[in-house]
Amino acid sequence: MNKENVLVAGANGTTGRIIIDLLKKSVNYNPIAMVRKKEQKEEFEENDITSILADLEGDLSQTTNNMQKVIFAAGSKGKNVQGVDQEGAKKLTDAAKKSGVSKFVMLSSMGADNPTISEDLKDYLQAKQNADEYLKSNGINYTIVRPGALNDNKGSGKIKLDRKLNEMGEIPREDVAKTLVEVLGEQVCHNEVFEILSGETDIEKAVRS
Repeated sequence: MNKENVLVAGANGTTGRIIIDLLKKSVNYNPIAMVRKKEQKEEFEENDITSILADLEGDLSQTTNNMQKVIFAAGSKGKNVQGVDQEGAKKLTDAAKKSGVSKFVMLSSMGADNPTISEDLKDYLQAKQNADEYLKSNGINYTIVRPGALNDNKGSGKIKLDRKLNEMGEIPREDVAKTLVEVLGEQVCHNEVFEILSGETDIEKAVRS
């Protein structure tokens, strides 16, 4: 069986690197790391991971050629929420649509449905909301995942998932990465938006129930 090429935007980030590892170990997918710097590209390639140089603030029109799926896990860490978290995501959505990508998985954030809940994060959450809405209206198959606060604890492989959880909380990056990979399947959470926190349900089961 041919593996599907999955472009990972934000591959050099903490969550992005976990996603790349999971894809590399999977039988269905072949990870393509999208990175901004030449030395990052070289580092991934030394580990036998194909990578492409592209900047979310630049031209992304060629990035999705020969890709079957896309995971957007990039973020500017508050430095440029408009340029990266919002416009970068929109540009990648456009490129994916144009080159016939069959699924786009967006790492969003809890609160993106109501940016005013946090004064400190308002601009970030608004940027995420705008990117999410753009993806939803683009006509491409999508899954939008909105985790609570990310931590670096060891993943448990178990989550709590609902369209709206109505509670705040945390979740390990490992479990977020696993969820993003799990929803790459064509029929899994097709055109859905949901929130996740640490919980008691196996990720594989949670995204399919």
